[in-house]
Amino acid sequence: MAETDAQLAARLATAAGDILLALRGQGALEGKALGKAGDDAANAMLCREIRAARPDDALLSEEEKDNPARCGQSRVWIVDPLDGTREYGEGRDDWAVHVALAIDGVASVGAVALPGAGMTLSSEAPAPLRPANRPLKMLVSRTRPAAEAVYVAQQLGAELLPMGSAGAKAMAVVLGQADIYLHTGGQYEWDNCAPVAVAQAAGLHVSRADGSPIRYNNANPYLPDLLICRAELAGDVLRFAAQYSPT
Repeated sequence: MAETDAQLAARLATAAGDILLALRGQGALEGKALGKAGDDAANAMLCREIRAARPDDALLSEEEKDNPARCGQSRVWIVDPLDGTREYGEGRDDWAVHVALAIDGVASVGAVALPGAGMTLSSEAPAPLRPANRPLKMLVSRTRPAAEAVYVAQQLGAELLPMGSAGAKAMAVVLGQADIYLHTGGQYEWDNCAPVAVAQAAGLHVSRADGSPIRYNNANPYLPDLLICRAELAGDVLRFAAQYSPT
């Protein structure tokens, strides 16, 4: 039986994670040098395998020169071979590998590998969501928490949970370790396409910070903001985010 898109995404994300763990385990590199080597090695494998398995599809990777012709295609694979380069280089576990397929601008298939945790989460057959945390937990950057997110957390009485990569944060909501991930500091399509596909499949709310849908395969892959949260919290989070005003 032919490998489905979801199976391909999960297999490749897991394989890239294995490459990254093995490279770090050699101990020959550290810090930025390790991150660069990891990005290069994982990207080379992912791009090679996607092009071999889906030769008619387009490809957008953080580590590849962009081909504007992709915007004219319905199916585009969107890849981040190492999301959380800093965390990876520091020996932490809160980094990820993203492999996603956007179809007609929608994050339709995705897999996020969390190699440090020994798991890959897929948009195919997601596990049921766990009950909400009490008090609520809201994810923020471990180095630069967004003021909007801090404000929303205060209004909700939520605890702040610092974490590394975007993929690790999004999957923390999928896994029930947190309830809200609001990011307003700017990302790119490869930072969140796979996490969005997995989160949507799990039944979570996904949107821009103003509640509008997220579209992929744009000529400019920059995405200003993102909200992933439990569906029952979306109304309050969006309302408080709209109320926020810098002082």
